[in-house]
Amino acid sequence: MQTIDRWAGSRRGVLLSGLALGLAAPALAQAAPAGAVNAPTRYVESHGRRLAYRSVGEGTPLVLCTRFRGNLDSWDPLFLDSLAQRGFRVITFDYTGLGLSTGEKTLNPFSWAKDASDLVTALNLDKVVLLGWSLGGIAAQAALSIFPGKISHLVLIGTTPPGPAAKLAEPLFYQAAARENDFEDEVILFFEPNSPASRAAARASHDRIAARTAELSPPVPYQWAAQSLGDAPKANPFPAPPILQILKTTAIPILHIGGDHDLICPVENWYALNDQLPTLQLLTYPNAGHGPQHQHPVSSAAHIETFVRLG
Repeated sequence: MQTIDRWAGSRRGVLLSGLALGLAAPALAQAAPAGAVNAPTRYVESHGRRLAYRSVGEGTPLVLCTRFRGNLDSWDPLFLDSLAQRGFRVITFDYTGLGLSTGEKTLNPFSWAKDASDLVTALNLDKVVLLGWSLGGIAAQAALSIFPGKISHLVLIGTTPPGPAAKLAEPLFYQAAARENDFEDEVILFFEPNSPASRAAARASHDRIAARTAELSPPVPYQWAAQSLGDAPKANPFPAPPILQILKTTAIPILHIGGDHDLICPVENWYALNDQLPTLQLLTYPNAGHGPQHQHPVSSAAHIETFVRLG
């Protein structure tokens, strides 16, 4: 494998109050630092395909697996830069065949986990913090069966554990996720539409993401993605008993960050496993949805840093 660097154009859950964690400070939330907005796109060649990635910051490697229909440009720059400012080398990437990466595209989370493994190997990384959001969170859990020896900590955001759901997803998600999205769809999918504060956070996050105007990653075709999504909630959205068994026996610390009103991945499904997953910690934001790290980018990064430092 050859690396090519070039420019390319607790087990106990705690419901934390907005006051306790604080919404992103107004001064910090106005605009993201330059880092993630202007980070160059680089590539690695691995197993006959090219994986596109970006890297900001220096320190502990933190590899991010993005969401359903996500790409390099789906992450809030303030979240990435806040992580970089806390001693992480933050690495985002496009899955095989999606965005700026080549190869045959798929929505299989185990294939996505293999992408993460190949990227970690190509970049000669030893121990990494692996973070996964939504379907990327399922991929991050699958990674525990593929390269557990290189994962020091697992951070999951707005995702679901293996096994039958204690609480089903909401049909509204399937409607909104299967079409070309406008800003109101973003609010529905990733925030809490009934909360003025969440709506304001959605606008701020949207504008920060839109600040990047060069070297953009092509959107994932929503028509293609919708074919694999289905049109109704599933009673067992992640049917993987071996992965659940790994979660029950692993010594790797696991943090899940969620919103109290996640349309597709209700946090109640994690709370139902409180007494079965010995290394699991749960952080739940009130009046938040499927993208809590975009509603609370600064405090989410701070919690991740504390989790990794003390875990």
